[in-house]
Amino acid sequence: MSVEFIKTDEDLPPVAVVERPKWTPAKIVLWVAIAIIAAIGWIMVAFVRGEDLSASWFVAAAVGSYLIAFRFYARFVEAKVCRPDPRRATPAELKDNGRDFTPTDRRVLFGHHFAAISGAGPLVGPVLAAQMGYLPGTLWIIFGVIFAGAVQDFMVLYFSMRRNGRSLGQMARDELGKVGGIIASIGILLIMVILIAVLGIVIINALAESPWGVFSIAMTIPIAVLMGVYMRYIRPGKVVETSVIGVFLLVVAIIAGGWVHENPFWSEVFHLEKTTLAWCLMIYGFFAAVLPVWILLAPRDYLSTFMKIGTILLLAVGIVIVNPTVQMPAVTEFASNTDGPAFAGALFPFLFITIACGALSGFHALISSGTTPKLIEKESQARLIGYGGMLMESFVAIMALVAAVCLDKGLYFAMNAAEPLTGGTAQGAADFINNQLGMTGVQTSPEFLENQAVLVGEESIVSRTGGAPTLAMGMAQILGNVFGGQAMMSFWYHFAVMFEALFILTTIDAGTRVARFMLGDAIGNFVPRFRDPSWNVGAWITTAVMVGAWGSILLMGVTDPLGGINTLFPLFGISNQLLAAIALAVVFALVCKMGLAKWAWIPGIPLAWDLAVTMTASWQKIFSSDPKLGYWAQHFAYRDALAAGETSLGTTEGAAAMQAVVRNTFIQGTLSIVFAVIVLMVVVMALWAAYKSITAKGPLPTTEEPFQPSRMFAPKGLIMTSAEKQVKEQWDALEPAAVQRTGQA
Repeated sequence: MSVEFIKTDEDLPPVAVVERPKWTPAKIVLWVAIAIIAAIGWIMVAFVRGEDLSASWFVAAAVGSYLIAFRFYARFVEAKVCRPDPRRATPAELKDNGRDFTPTDRRVLFGHHFAAISGAGPLVGPVLAAQMGYLPGTLWIIFGVIFAGAVQDFMVLYFSMRRNGRSLGQMARDELGKVGGIIASIGILLIMVILIAVLGIVIINALAESPWGVFSIAMTIPIAVLMGVYMRYIRPGKVVETSVIGVFLLVVAIIAGGWVHENPFWSEVFHLEKTTLAWCLMIYGFFAAVLPVWILLAPRDYLSTFMKIGTILLLAVGIVIVNPTVQMPAVTEFASNTDGPAFAGALFPFLFITIACGALSGFHALISSGTTPKLIEKESQARLIGYGGMLMESFVAIMALVAAVCLDKGLYFAMNAAEPLTGGTAQGAADFINNQLGMTGVQTSPEFLENQAVLVGEESIVSRTGGAPTLAMGMAQILGNVFGGQAMMSFWYHFAVMFEALFILTTIDAGTRVARFMLGDAIGNFVPRFRDPSWNVGAWITTAVMVGAWGSILLMGVTDPLGGINTLFPLFGISNQLLAAIALAVVFALVCKMGLAKWAWIPGIPLAWDLAVTMTASWQKIFSSDPKLGYWAQHFAYRDALAAGETSLGTTEGAAAMQAVVRNTFIQGTLSIVFAVIVLMVVVMALWAAYKSITAKGPLPTTEEPFQPSRMFAPKGLIMTSAEKQVKEQWDALEPAAVQRTGQA
């Protein structure tokens, strides 16, 4: 291995270590073994049929594929396009203000980034898509992340770093022109409203009327504040020590949640209705977005990451130990028709928008151009955080899919069919599944469904839509077989609910903060003061506007007569993937403007696929004559029924409920049109910018900031190498005043 020590100042220690490892026989054998394990896993998942498929093969196929992708394809993208410079200072170092810009330990930042991007999508999407069978979702989750999702996250993070952490909307304005930038910014902000609102609906569906979950989630807020203060003032830099304290307190909060659940008084206190939780979520989102990042956002996300990664790894180990048999077939009848009870629509295009996070998610581009580029210490860490963080989220999605397809099929459909179909009762769910579902070989009984509810300590598990309760049930059954049996299923179920709520809540707080940055950038084009994220008045105004926007959609969703998640999640998926199209279009244009058009296929291929999926889905949601699929068809059906004096239609009872459907479908249908038109306009402008770049002689100018040398050291990976440890010791021994003096010289 060759080692190069990078210096930018002869009076200071090296600012980076560049290590070039060489291939050895042992390394070759290791990677061949990984490839063989992954290949066997894929053979079993993709080609073996019958009732004896072990869920362990999903773990083998996924982990092997991720390792190969991170080692080879991510490095290829890094070498050909991103080309990080170890000498270059990042925005966190140059603009450190202790609030929004601050160099953050790569372990903490990996935790923050992973927690921020891993919201409801990798949990909800795969669970809902399981109605089509296990194979389509598995293929999209793994290959989608390798060639699309992780590439987008990595490249957006890199380009934003090179532009002082500018938001995606501002980068679009800078690189595509004023008109393109304004259109993109409007589209991104509107899409953000939908994304955050739907994430809120998922967490509310999981926590509503669950004192255990509400208490445990509430306790993570003071724990995170304690961690932030401890790490900044009491024991600066003691990441491991702070982590141990935080994880210990988190476990205590989970156990105490069980006590709260059993206590009549406290159970009543934390027994909250959906609308109450919606207001609590809005208040939390406001404060999380305006407080300094080190107080709540970063430590809370870091704390959540321990919970998230630890739980997913525990689930993976549980799957290997229990070795459950997959119950769902590879492909079901719902892959080829529009009658699925969890969501309407055929496999193409709706599977690919239902599974967004975990494969390709535009929301991630907002984090990669929002909080993360303002906190990253070194450009060389971008592959780990951007590409690696997305691979970890994809693994979450695979585990969610496995947990869902290993459930009894009758139980799965009872939990995921909307309440209007089941009546919200065990008897109604059994009648629907046995007589109306339309899937061969699926039967259940009210006694079985009631018994499953008792096992997990719930009054009912029927029509617990949104994906989170289904995943919790799957995790409870798998982990209960490893630790404690049926007697522990209630604990594991509520543990999983809290785990999922943590996932989603960290995305809501980070998303609101990013939305604040984006709105500030947009207004800053007319009122420059708003561009300063440290200006308190501007931060409060922009945060209040964005919270009010997504909060109103959230309240609409939790009171939707048709079930907010069932009608809004398709729009969530479409808008999320349309946002990915904007991000990939901007990246595509930038790659061409850099004079690297021969590598433009790296973002170009996923952009073309994403457009095919989202435009087809948008067309069907706008123009389909099937009321179960098309927003406008549903809108006109309910409007005409009201005009005829009817007070019920289908499963909707009462004129007020029907009027709510008319209002909601009008909003959803209008947004579907607006989103599609905006994205097409942005893509056309990006293609025009790329064409001008290709036909020009040499690279075109971009808005990349000038090079400034770094004056700090940070390791490249999660674990320091021996050479990095030596350099770290040199910096630790250096007096801070010496660094300041050399900087002033």
